[in-house]
Amino acid sequence: MSSASELVVDRVKIKKAIQSGLPLTITTYTLPKEIEVYIEQVIDALLRQVDQIKLKDYIVYCVQELVTNAKKANTKRVYFIERGLDIENPRDYEEGMQNFKEDTLENIAHYLQLQKEKGLHIKIILQIKRNTINIEIRNNVKATRLERLRIHDKMARSRQYNKLDDAFASILDSSEGAGLGLVILILMLKKIGLDDDAFTITTTDKYTIASINIPLEQTLIENLSVLSEEIVQSINSLPQFPENILTVQKLINDPASDMPVIAKHISMDPALTADLLKIVNSAQYMLSKKVDNISEAVKMIGIKGIKNLLYSYGTQKVLGDDTADKKKLWEHSYKTAFYAYNIVKNFKHDSNLLDDVYVSGILHDMGKIIFSNVHPELLDRIKDLCTDKNLPTSTFENLSAGMNHAELGALIAEKWNFPDRLVAAIRFHHDPEAAHPEFKNLVGAVYIANMLCEYENNNISFDQFEAGVLESYGLNSKKQVDNLLERLSRGFKREDKI
Repeated sequence: MSSASELVVDRVKIKKAIQSGLPLTITTYTLPKEIEVYIEQVIDALLRQVDQIKLKDYIVYCVQELVTNAKKANTKRVYFIERGLDIENPRDYEEGMQNFKEDTLENIAHYLQLQKEKGLHIKIILQIKRNTINIEIRNNVKATRLERLRIHDKMARSRQYNKLDDAFASILDSSEGAGLGLVILILMLKKIGLDDDAFTITTTDKYTIASINIPLEQTLIENLSVLSEEIVQSINSLPQFPENILTVQKLINDPASDMPVIAKHISMDPALTADLLKIVNSAQYMLSKKVDNISEAVKMIGIKGIKNLLYSYGTQKVLGDDTADKKKLWEHSYKTAFYAYNIVKNFKHDSNLLDDVYVSGILHDMGKIIFSNVHPELLDRIKDLCTDKNLPTSTFENLSAGMNHAELGALIAEKWNFPDRLVAAIRFHHDPEAAHPEFKNLVGAVYIANMLCEYENNNISFDQFEAGVLESYGLNSKKQVDNLLERLSRGFKREDKI
């Protein structure tokens, strides 16, 4: 979805991105007319998916204004370089801006080509996250101090106006020329009920980032919540964890229990023993020799390791893998777990993290699996609830297809008394920045692993990874990510054959 040559809007991919919490990205160097039209079409498709089409004109204008400003900032860089001026020097800046508009408009194709040659691009990122439509316009240059002062001055003055007529006289700026567009943008955001915090412009060493955050309609959020709660409340209709697993869990949580007693109770169940030994001897634990009895296994992986095995094993026993869809979801979960474990093993060297990351990967999509396990009569009841409460059919369709699945999975994990760290990995695996600092490394590893699986299947592009999360694991380029994925994919294929 990110290249200029692919201008057909893929509505299936947009729907999947929204339901899975993935970002949509569009990257352009020169912003030709066809890309502007394509951006508008993507915004249209996204808003229709979440029943927010009435916001289209406002959002399209705001995005186009910010994209145009980003392109101009990039043009300014190559213009100053060509003229031998230092854009960071206030005197050079004033000199350059005197003829910038006139010179570049007369020969815009030349300057756009220079931008492309310099790798100066604009990236539009659209994502539904934390019940909010998040929009980012990034250009890969750092705003100068003078530019930042001008921008924040214009934003401060723009927020004083409630009508466009009041702004004309004092905002127009003959050298920069973008003040009025910013005023209209802020007035539009006010008109749809947003406050000053909804629009920000920040700068880093690599990017200037304009952000707009638009909360989804409260009714949509409440509808998703109502349906999710209905499923969670009905979870009693699903079998609880098998009794043998519950017994072992109680023993593990009893301070008076010791390792031999726990091992003895596990070994009394041949099926549980066989399954746990299979897991212990898998690549997750990287044991130097094969373990043949559960007593030795308990000693090798410890109480915490056995606890985590029981969470994942019990969940799989409850939810089953009796359909093609479930099998596909579990296969994805196992690959995510393998990738996440090896990411931590290679980049963090934290044994506590290793204990948790594999099971977190296995369980991260349990919200999707739960929905596929819901009894038909419950689905009928939820559909009736939609009718009784006048909820749009799209709300049910979005939920059944995966929207809100992270929250749904977390709610059920809480109901099953999973520890906070596993609940966090399930709830925030699409939004690692929202996780509590204590769990950020764990959630970040699961996020990267899950994104790598999507990337491997060509469902997303490299642009759709959150750069900050990658950087926290020492991954700073597409080449590094591609090399990592190649190694992990080879390793998983070897493991899968064992």
